[in-house]
Amino acid sequence: MYGQALTTTCCSPQSSSNRVIIDLNVFGQILELGKGDEDDKEFAREMVDDYLEQAQAKLKEMNESFAKHELTQLGQYGHFLKGSSAALGVVRVQEICEKIQHLGNRIDPDKESEVKISTEDAFARIKPLLVRLKEEHPEAARSLKKLLEGNEP
Repeated sequence: MYGQALTTTCCSPQSSSNRVIIDLNVFGQILELGKGDEDDKEFAREMVDDYLEQAQAKLKEMNESFAKHELTQLGQYGHFLKGSSAALGVVRVQEICEKIQHLGNRIDPDKESEVKISTEDAFARIKPLLVRLKEEHPEAARSLKKLLEGNEP
């Protein structure tokens, strides 16, 4: 199980990152940290529960910041959620949040060099990313919970 990436259709070690839900290499390392405890998955379960709670709060804060046109704050929330998603291997949420982080700094995330964009352009590009986050987060949450149960999502 651990040398693979969980995708929407199957598990594959070489899946393209835009299809990966959970990076099983990363999540497997979290499971390994709890080995030998009374409940081997308790550590991972606590990490997942904390992540899901934090992510839900950050998603709400991101939507509020978007409504208030707080671009810098959106970028900071994106950075926070990108890091916590990376820690658990939640790849698609991580990728979306990285784009929001860059856009919050008015940097085009699709360019190799740091190309500045307008505030208006940044907000226009963040809006569909927030919609995608709203879709991706529940899918990732289901996948994480199934992995904790020992089932493949």
